[in-house]
Amino acid sequence: MSEIFVLAEHRNGELRDVTFEMLSGARNLADKMGATVTAVLLGSGVNEMAEKLKSYANKVLVVDDPKLENFNAEIYQKVLSKLIKDHKPVVTLIGHTAFGMDLAPALAVELGLPLATDCIDLDAVDGRLVVTRQIYSGKVNAKVALKGDQFIATVRSGAFSIEEGALNGEIVTESVTIEDVPYRRFLGYEEAEVGEVDITQADYIVSVGRAIKDQENIPLVQELADVLGGVLACSRPVVDKNWLPKDRQVGSSGKIVKPKLYLAIGISGAFQHVAGMKDSGLIVAINKDPKAPIFNVADYGIVDDLFKVVPVLKEKIKEIKG
Repeated sequence: MSEIFVLAEHRNGELRDVTFEMLSGARNLADKMGATVTAVLLGSGVNEMAEKLKSYANKVLVVDDPKLENFNAEIYQKVLSKLIKDHKPVVTLIGHTAFGMDLAPALAVELGLPLATDCIDLDAVDGRLVVTRQIYSGKVNAKVALKGDQFIATVRSGAFSIEEGALNGEIVTESVTIEDVPYRRFLGYEEAEVGEVDITQADYIVSVGRAIKDQENIPLVQELADVLGGVLACSRPVVDKNWLPKDRQVGSSGKIVKPKLYLAIGISGAFQHVAGMKDSGLIVAINKDPKAPIFNVADYGIVDDLFKVVPVLKEKIKEIKG
């Protein structure tokens, strides 16, 4: 039976959410392709991580070597290339992250395999991989069928919900000879400075976009966030204009949030932003453009001018809270 490889991504000894998201997506794809799911774990001293992965995959393929302690795209490519040549998985999934974007293109070129990047959905038709990608700033979803017998795809963070693992995969350790890469080495992680508010821990988020028009109008939505008992966040244009700090930005180039309530105010809903909040418990959008992409992911939407709606909404919340 053919395999679907999922490259496990980890940092500082912790598996990243994108790994479990891909494994959930891979299990659904495997059913359609008549394949099994294999989590590929490269690292050093990774027994504990392997144990966590085995309930999400039919097999966990481990290469444990001190040279794999930290991510190095050159070394990962050499190891993963050999595993793919040996096992011939029908699909290899890699996170569309800084790690994956560094690794996947060179790997695909070396192996001569078709590559689809930044995928938000995965399907199979007649044994061929069919992926969904967003174009025109997220306004159009394009389905793309890949040619060939083997495929590589990078998967966007948040594309799949994490499904509870119900498998009990076998852990298999392989030995791969790893040569040094003298021209490229890992130096360390530079952690972003922690701001006054950690939006990733908030239950209620009020997020504002470019439609707020001016920095002087930011207090309007801040008051709404305060009344709601939440925190204020924003889309990238607001940060670019220096109206709010970078640590308040939601999106693929900002932070991934999963609050109980996400209130998007004046945000069009480009895919980069949606990637950062699509898994929120309840999404409410306010935008005067009825065709704004944000309404495609919103549970409730208000088509109107935010300057009319926000004051009324604030007073109504005050009234309900007594």
